[in-house]
Amino acid sequence: MPRYYGQPQFRHGSEAAAAVLLVNLGTPDAPTPRALRRYLGQFLADPRIVEMPRVLWRLILHGIILRVRPARSAALYAKIWTAEGSPLATGTAALAERLQAALRAQRPGPILVRHAMRYGQPGVGPVLRELAAAGARRVLVLPLFPQYSGTTTASVLDAVGAELARWRWVPDLRFVADYHADARYIEALARSVEAHWQRHGRAQRLVLSYHGIPDKYFRAGDPYFCQCQATARRLRERLDLREDELLVTFQSRVGRAKWLQPYTEATLDALPGQGVKHVQVLCPGFAIDCLETLEEIAMANHARFLHAGGERFEYIPALNSSDDHVAALAELVLRQAQGWPEFEPGWDAARAAAQGAAVRTRHERLRDARR
Repeated sequence: MPRYYGQPQFRHGSEAAAAVLLVNLGTPDAPTPRALRRYLGQFLADPRIVEMPRVLWRLILHGIILRVRPARSAALYAKIWTAEGSPLATGTAALAERLQAALRAQRPGPILVRHAMRYGQPGVGPVLRELAAAGARRVLVLPLFPQYSGTTTASVLDAVGAELARWRWVPDLRFVADYHADARYIEALARSVEAHWQRHGRAQRLVLSYHGIPDKYFRAGDPYFCQCQATARRLRERLDLREDELLVTFQSRVGRAKWLQPYTEATLDALPGQGVKHVQVLCPGFAIDCLETLEEIAMANHARFLHAGGERFEYIPALNSSDDHVAALAELVLRQAQGWPEFEPGWDAARAAAQGAAVRTRHERLRDARR
């Protein structure tokens, strides 16, 4: 039988709270081959990531990939690792902390904000159990992937469902599938670009680089490519750029199969030959800076562009825990959580406490009557 968690030290009539759970992709615990082997083993074992017959894929994963790739990936992570740890881990934690403060400033109710990683630590299951122990009876799950993909957003839902399938009392649950066209998100992106322009001037091209997925996933119905294009179109309109001044590309291709195109690397190789010597690159699909932005774009592709004959390459950081990003997510959360009492402007702590006390009294009487 499955193990049921419920709420540790649960008391009927205990004060209820609401929670916002931010979920990011994940990161290894350290830039070492051992830590990468553990992290990649979890990440690449997810059938949402690699759609292959499981027996065949396990043979490839454990027989080849996890013998070779951890050392290579560890060397890349070492380039971006900080004294505080992984930029993705520290950045996501900072965003959750700032979002908590923003919501507390706008709403008086008991609202908890926590973060989790789909792969690695802190895991989705343990954080959900922590929220249950804190009294969260309503949970809004917000994957930090603006553009929906089965490889990311749906995988978060898988993890949440797998955890809650073992609970006796499942909380009210809401799930944000995407926010690729959200006006405040687009505004936050635009303001980050404009701030960069004020400091460094405008490049000949603004390149938007999204994480790629296999083309066959798109052909099978994944909306990711379309949502990336929609984000780009709205950002182009907001910045008043011509179509040829803002380019959409896709990075992080793995293997020989066809992925979403055009590829970021190929685009940056070709631009200098077309007379484009100055580019600025923004990665709208990444809420927090990570290996794919800090090493792959800001380091490797920077060097690639210069080697191809480019002269100036600038990476525009992810939104991270910036004021605009926090404000955009706070507005999104408040909109998605409408109707939940903890998110109402007029939430009354004294009345909620009195109601909880009354419920506890009724349960105590029922308990005593059954003895």
